[in-house]
Amino acid sequence: MSQLIYTLGDPAGLGPELLFLADIRSVLKDHSLLIVGPESPLRFHCRSFRRSQFWTRLDPEALAPERPPGIYLVEPPGIAADNFQPGKGDALGGLAAGLSLELACRLIQAGRARALVTGPLNKAFMLEAGFRYGGHTEFLADFFEVDPEQVCMHLCGQKLRVSLVTVHPSLRRVPDLISREKIRLCLRLTSKFMARLGLGAPIAVCGLNPHAGEQGRIGHEEASVIIPAIEMARAEGVNVQGPFPADTVFLRAFRGEFCAVLAMYHDQGLGPLKLVEFGNCVNTTLGLPIIRTSVDHGTGYDLVGTGKASPASLERAMALAVMLGS
Repeated sequence: MSQLIYTLGDPAGLGPELLFLADIRSVLKDHSLLIVGPESPLRFHCRSFRRSQFWTRLDPEALAPERPPGIYLVEPPGIAADNFQPGKGDALGGLAAGLSLELACRLIQAGRARALVTGPLNKAFMLEAGFRYGGHTEFLADFFEVDPEQVCMHLCGQKLRVSLVTVHPSLRRVPDLISREKIRLCLRLTSKFMARLGLGAPIAVCGLNPHAGEQGRIGHEEASVIIPAIEMARAEGVNVQGPFPADTVFLRAFRGEFCAVLAMYHDQGLGPLKLVEFGNCVNTTLGLPIIRTSVDHGTGYDLVGTGKASPASLERAMALAVMLGS
């Protein structure tokens, strides 16, 4: 039996509500879940969904390494108990999300859990609350003392799986941020992750430019950066092909020709992925010393309290974390 941590993220967002919509116990089986975050939004949803409390509250300072299988909750110190308005994000929610993430990291560092699943947060409110980083990836890399350039964002769907060379820079900056070393790193990390999933098809690499540069007629990045990086990764044993034009490679991957696609920038990879996989994807950070998965969507303030949000992404994120942590 291993223990999984779930951070509620922004307590005013969908993070708490998804626990009421998802079939958590079927996903967990004999594993324990430790919810980290404020208890008041969970009580709100108990009233809203007319459900009884399904968790046991624990003192964060007295957590034992092992306990009977079940669903537990720890509330980080410093969170105002009842000041969250469901569906209305603010800096208080950003503070709760940040404090919850900090506590979850300390618990994992202390051996109290094997894997981390993160609920959605709002980057702007995290920064407004005074945290140095607004996003999970940067926060986790800093906490566990990993160079942010040594991690890779990956979205794992059922038929499409996509890794990103760059994540959230402006499009103006993307060509200058693409390097042979970063591509090589992402290919190496993606290859290892695909092996853990039992997938052996090649990884496809997108070109940066239309038509993958068309032999240098449309940009030089393919010839000067991407192809040399592919050759280096191939020499290390990575099963990789490309670069391919981004307008066709995702269809080929969807049909099973490739186990994953490495995209050069955010919308190049996640636009096609979310067209066919939205709500079924798992966001995971490759290269961290811990197992971390997340839902593939944001806080969804407009859906809070309606019961209309899909829990599929959370169920898949927890199932993947359980599998990787077992």
